[in-house]
Parts: sequence; structure tokens; C-alpha cells
Amino acid sequence: MSTCPCTKSETACEAGEATTLRSTEELAAIFKALGSPVRLRLVERLAEGEQCVCVLHADCGAGMDLSTISNHLAVLRNSGVLCSEKRGKNIYYRLACPCLVTVLRCLRRQS
Repeated sequence: MSTCPCTKSETACEAGEATTLRSTEELAAIFKALGSPVRLRLVERLAEGEQCVCVLHADCGAGMDLSTISNHLAVLRNSGVLCSEKRGKNIYYRLACPCLVTVLRCLRRQS
């Protein structure tokens, strides 16, 4: 389980401070991770707030196995897009940097 770079109360991007700048390679890995319609739907759903994997499966995984959704979430987590936390038997996911949603919304508006 990867650790979240942000605190529960406020992320570094919300506070307006970056702890370290990402390399070009790290940014490319993030955009690669976002290169799937399923993963984009997961990110947009998590823009609404933290969710359990079972809720994400129900909302974004129409016709998919839970393991497929879990694999997509792992790609996003490993690239640094998501944070996860295990509570009891459930794993909860949230955006590591919610400002990513602003970028995605901007890109949607482009013609």
C-alpha cells in the first residue's frame, strides 16, 4: 500500500506549496496513467471526494470485474495520482492532488 503524500486535512497543492517538483518523466507517467477512459472516469468520480473501491466499482466499472477496477486504481496510485488507505476490509481512494481535476476540466472545454 503506497503512502499518501498529502495529509487528510489539506494537500500540498491546496496549500499552494509543492514539496518537490516532478521530473518530466514523472509527469509523463501521470499522463500515461490518465490515458484510459476508465481511469479518467475514476479520477472524475474521486473529484467528488474519497470513495471505497466497492463504490467506484459500482459507479465506474459497468460490466467489469472488481479486479479490473482494482488494477486501474493501482495504476493511478502507482503513478502518484491517487492515495489509498485501508480501513478494515475496505480500501478508500482519494486524489493525491485535487488540482488535477481543474486541468481535466480545462482540457474538456478545448475545442
